[in-house]
Amino acid sequence: MGFQIGILGLGTVGTGTARILLDPAGRHPLLRELQISRVGVRSLDKPRAVELPASMLTTDLEAIVTDADIDIVVELIGGLEPARSLILQAIANGKHVVTANKAVISRFGDEIYAAANEKGVYVMLEAAVGGGIPVIQPLKQALGVNRIKRVIGIVNGTTNYILTRMQAEGASFADVLADAQRLGYAEADPTADVDGLDAADKIAILASIAFGGRIKLDSVYCEGIRNVSAADIAYAEKLDFVIKLLAIAQEDIPEDSGSGTPQQLQVKVHPTLVAKTHPLASINDVYNAILVEGEPLGQVMFFGPGAGEGATASAVVADLLNIAAILQTETEPIPHPLLSCTHQHYCAIAPVEESVSRFYARFLTQDTPGVVGSLGTLFGDRGVSLESVVQIGMRDRLAEIVVVTHDVREGNFQQALADIRQLEAIADIPSVLRVL
Repeated sequence: MGFQIGILGLGTVGTGTARILLDPAGRHPLLRELQISRVGVRSLDKPRAVELPASMLTTDLEAIVTDADIDIVVELIGGLEPARSLILQAIANGKHVVTANKAVISRFGDEIYAAANEKGVYVMLEAAVGGGIPVIQPLKQALGVNRIKRVIGIVNGTTNYILTRMQAEGASFADVLADAQRLGYAEADPTADVDGLDAADKIAILASIAFGGRIKLDSVYCEGIRNVSAADIAYAEKLDFVIKLLAIAQEDIPEDSGSGTPQQLQVKVHPTLVAKTHPLASINDVYNAILVEGEPLGQVMFFGPGAGEGATASAVVADLLNIAAILQTETEPIPHPLLSCTHQHYCAIAPVEESVSRFYARFLTQDTPGVVGSLGTLFGDRGVSLESVVQIGMRDRLAEIVVVTHDVREGNFQQALADIRQLEAIADIPSVLRVL
């Protein structure tokens, strides 16, 4: 029978995808039915890391998405445009789509899935989150019988690499970032990674699937790692924590609801103190991990390489296999209920001020009597209960005090900080981090 594949982009992931499709020996036998038809590239003259007939390459990407002989389009060019337009054009022409583009899906998923459902085609995106880690399909299928309570992930390899190096070497963020850029682990413009934007795209996608509703990306609270200092890494170590950039989506059940039913979700990205005994604490370097908590299953964690040619291409081709398997067995073009994305409503996202968390805060104060007592009083006035208060020592002739709270509503904690900033003895509050 055979299925004709059109690939848009022959960069790192496109090359890895082509390599798998051209070398099916020892892999799933269905791979032999997947045949590369055309490949869209920016330049025909560029040297290639994979051998393809010159006749297969074209710079006319629209010709691929409109080609009547192509069954599945694989979008690997990245960015928002022309990726979005090409995906929609492929769908309009009856093509199934496989994409690794988390930015397009997190921003334009509504439009793309509505078009796909109307046309009766699949849009698959396993490679968009977690590289080669299989998490999208398990959330749709194997874990679909569970009531998902929470999804927590380390989903950005660049920031995890930077934080791991900072922890191991006691180095500053700026120094490790510069080295990561030199080694190719961080982009020349690292904004999407270090400011948490990449992780926000990914948790929006995971939350949408886990909780069965659409997520508005601008509702996802996003805080990056630029302000994490070597001092915070060292103090976290003393307190038996490590610092990770976590992407979190979880139920938000109001204390007074009485029903145990979530009225809304918390969806957020921020650097977090993670206890060394927690499964995510040991995920280092460029690796990713996603922990899913559901009922009745409990906790399950997916771990593996979060990027790279082989890992991401593995996820792309897995999606191709899923589509091919369905097309071989279906007689009617009705989207498979466990593979398609049909939810229409938007999830309600709780304002970050309403979320509940533990906090770590570091204060620089004048070395005068009564400062610790004043901190305790002002926190208490806002309903913030303190788990520990430790005076670390002196820094630049100022006393350095570290506070860890019990669970508290974020709005209350921020109000307490505003009060504390008015104290004459407070010179600075250099760090505020959440605690898992």
